[in-house]
Amino acid sequence: MAIKHGVFLPQGFSLELAGMQDPAEAYQALTRVAKAAEENGYETVWVADHLHNAMNTQHMLFECWTTSTALLTGTERLRVGTMVTGNGYRNPALQAKMASTLDVISGGRFTFGIGAGWWEPDYLGYGYEYPDAAERLRRLDEALQVILAMWTQEEAKFDGEYYRVNSAINQPKGIQQPHIPLLIAGGGEKVTLKLVAKYGDLCNVSGDPATLAHKFEVLKNHCTAVGRDFDSIHKTALTLCIIADTDEEAAQQVPPWAPSVFPGDVAEYGLIGTIDTVRDRLAAYEAAGVDELVITFVDALELTTIERYAQEFLR
Repeated sequence: MAIKHGVFLPQGFSLELAGMQDPAEAYQALTRVAKAAEENGYETVWVADHLHNAMNTQHMLFECWTTSTALLTGTERLRVGTMVTGNGYRNPALQAKMASTLDVISGGRFTFGIGAGWWEPDYLGYGYEYPDAAERLRRLDEALQVILAMWTQEEAKFDGEYYRVNSAINQPKGIQQPHIPLLIAGGGEKVTLKLVAKYGDLCNVSGDPATLAHKFEVLKNHCTAVGRDFDSIHKTALTLCIIADTDEEAAQQVPPWAPSVFPGDVAEYGLIGTIDTVRDRLAAYEAAGVDELVITFVDALELTTIERYAQEFLR
């Protein structure tokens, strides 16, 4: 199977750490999942950039960039990515500088994922401006240009409506060449996928395989319009994994927060069911054009399914 496999780490956004009282214990549990992913042959792990959890409760949620740094210093082979940093939370030139430093720290194992931002409680709670979706996308367009300039120009210059840099120096720029891989998340067909075609090395979209195939076709058309090689873009998708003795038993374990993350009925298309069902659905994802799945394991902290999945599909 050519498809790659990544693990979405239980960072706290979906209340994965709700049963824990000791922050140090929760952090160690998180790192155990990353180490298990490395030991079992997964290619990547991913962390979310949120400030409030999905229920806006007091349950723990670890910050994205500091967590990424810790994960990269605590592993040897794994690639770590942000899925995805919210553009509105930090100045893009600073983000580019942070990513460059982290790429050096990691020995070139960092993937920079970014999106327009969508979780309104983060913005309101932390005092950030929350413009409408169209403006957030315009800001993202400018931010991507700033970030790439910081990674590729000796002295970055950009004068936009929202962001400006004036002969900004960014040294070291990182290890990976020609620059740190840039993932742009979102399936918007008119704007976001066009940004992927213009600037992205990776994309991330969500949905069932038929939806994914359609989104990739739209992306391909955008690539043709801007003269970009469609095959040069690494196409990732999010999915949920629950393995059980029967498909019905697995479907019953879909968590109540799933509809806020996965479009439609994820039980019908995710990696949810028996081993044979999961194998068939992996084939469907691959046929749709997915290069890498970013998998949320509902029982990730227990490690059991992560290890079983690796035994069945990675080894």
